[in-house]
Amino acid sequence: MTAYIIRRLLLLPLILLGVTFIVFSMIQSLGPDKLLAAYVNPNMLDKLTTEQLEALKEKYGLNDFFVVRYVKWLLNTLKGDLGWSLVGKEPVKDALLKRLPYTVELALYAIFPVVFVGIWLGVKAAVHRGKFLDHFIRIFAVVGWSFPDFVFGLLVLMIFYSILNWLPPGNLSIWAEEAVRSPEFHRYTKLITVDALLNGRFDIFWDGLRHLIGPILTLSWLWWAYLLRITRSSMLEVLNKEYVRTARAKGLPEDVVINKHARRNALIPVTTVAGGMVIGLFSGTVIVETVFNRTGIGSFTAQAALQLDYASVMASALFFSTILVVGNLIIDILYALIDPRIRLG
Repeated sequence: MTAYIIRRLLLLPLILLGVTFIVFSMIQSLGPDKLLAAYVNPNMLDKLTTEQLEALKEKYGLNDFFVVRYVKWLLNTLKGDLGWSLVGKEPVKDALLKRLPYTVELALYAIFPVVFVGIWLGVKAAVHRGKFLDHFIRIFAVVGWSFPDFVFGLLVLMIFYSILNWLPPGNLSIWAEEAVRSPEFHRYTKLITVDALLNGRFDIFWDGLRHLIGPILTLSWLWWAYLLRITRSSMLEVLNKEYVRTARAKGLPEDVVINKHARRNALIPVTTVAGGMVIGLFSGTVIVETVFNRTGIGSFTAQAALQLDYASVMASALFFSTILVVGNLIIDILYALIDPRIRLG
């Protein structure tokens, strides 16, 4: 097992290097002058002398060959110099760090309905195969899988905000935003709901949760429907295995057969799917945060793409790609722990 983990860890830097190369290549067809606007505040360019402009081009390798430009960009990126954000009107690193907690908070909360509800309903549907509960859950899953997330998000806004006024868009109400920015409110984790509890501000916690429920439902809706279908199929396959029939023949209670013998083995293939979907939750924030007007990295990426903010788009692509690569590594290791055949193969 140790050798398998070491092999996977050694591959990680090479994969990330490939990711950085692809991300860097995305905008290299632009000329040096346009590329310079991705690294420096465009409002300052008109105030610089020709010598200063040439010095900046030399710093970022804009007059060099492609490989030299890539190496200089990579070194600057490793130092935290990701360029200038036209959307945030500040360095890209600062813009991303400011918005990161909102995206992390949304994705973390969305994991629970995706994984736990999806797996639980999938097992229930398989155990009650052909019965009313199975048909009801399957229809519910098909409807969920058929709805695009932006359409579902608009429906949530229309029903729960425009009509019922229960779940407002945005991050927080105005009064809660002011309270969070006050010196008395300590930002321990940068996650609004968690910090609200740590500060004893249950009113801010509830306000933050109200603003999160709509995005959570939208972000998790499609994924848990898909996980439900995968879990049901895997569970049905396991229920027909010889060892499950043997357990029943021994007279074991049905709960023991399902929970100890069937479900545990059915979750092995589900692990990879579930892990991939957890990663997909982060990329799904691009649409969901835009629909619900949340100031996270997802909506920041969408705005950067619309405004041709090249530096922000590159940094966002690098962020989501890194999550994907590192997440897949963690999934592979967990999968190998669950199924020894993987690490022995």
